Amino acid sequence: MGGALSIASSVLVPEVDAVVAFYGVPSFELADPAQAKAPVQAHFGELDNFVGFSDVAAAKALEEKLKASGTQYEVHIYPRNAHAFMNRSPEGIKRRKDMAMDDEDEDAVQLAWSRSESWMARFLSS
Repeated sequence: MGGALSIASSVLVPEVDAVVAFYGVPSFELADPAQAKAPVQAHFGELDNFVGFSDVAAAKALEEKLKASGTQYEVHIYPRNAHAFMNRSPEGIKRRKDMAMDDEDEDAVQLAWSRSESWMARFLSS
């Protein structure tokens, strides 16, 4: 699920226990992250150029909103990475290269997976 929808679910869906979101912040009309009820971990690429949605400024604004929510959160920004850096499918890699996003960074991918797995184990373990 997309990052914005994941974050929105932390606000709007009471059954959600934790969220890991990759690149995207919901519009204020959909859901205000300051109202998050479930813990949120969010991942963004430093070079993401989707202004107001998943760029660094949007990530930092999200962090401020999550701080106001009082829920647990983490916001990670990966240097030298752009939008969809986790998409390592052949189609995703081609699409990213066609969009001049040539930032294959396996270390960042592995770090993001590790952080995501730890986050979910922390909040979803029984």
